[in-house]
Amino acid sequence: MEEEEGEEYLFKVVIIGDSAVGKSNLLSRYARNEFNPNSKATIGVEFQTQSMEINGKEVKAQIWDTAGQERFRAVTSAYYRGAVGALIVYDISRRTTFDNVTRWLEELKTHSDTTVSRILVGNKCDLVDIRDVSVEEGKALAEAEGLFFMETSALDSTNVKAAFEIVIREIYNNVSRKVLNSDSYKAELSLNRVSLVDDANEHSDQTKKYSCCS
Repeated sequence: MEEEEGEEYLFKVVIIGDSAVGKSNLLSRYARNEFNPNSKATIGVEFQTQSMEINGKEVKAQIWDTAGQERFRAVTSAYYRGAVGALIVYDISRRTTFDNVTRWLEELKTHSDTTVSRILVGNKCDLVDIRDVSVEEGKALAEAEGLFFMETSALDSTNVKAAFEIVIREIYNNVSRKVLNSDSYKAELSLNRVSLVDDANEHSDQTKKYSCCS
């Protein structure tokens, strides 16, 4: 995460989830408005940089794709390093990909060293005839884990732009608050954050309310 000259911001966002849930096509649809029905598993590190304007400031998101590592159930820690945003993707037509979301959230938590803005994405919502995970289930999991939630279709573009922009705006809001606050207020915030985490551990039902602090 960097603050550059001229009020420019650069944020790293990662896309995670099981193999073949449509991560690469979500990225290509957002970044290039392209969809490849025959896309092979990503090989090698791949990322796209996208810009958007928020409150008159240029915000750039460097969005990383898993490079096929998820097929070996081991995404490297370097992939997560410096990430301040994440899309956790499952395929609404394959329940196993939804069941594995909690594992991806644990991995994200293990490897990230800062607050990460997270959205749960149920991709392939165009496959209504073979839907295996209901919208309600997706919402319930997102609520329990303190995530944003949206169903998307990389195929027909439904909600793809919105899903990425929710994460980018949330990162910007988090960073803006930090930048605008005085040092003494920031010190006070970090003390509060520690007490919130302790409190959340003691009262697990509180955790989602304080998800920003986990």
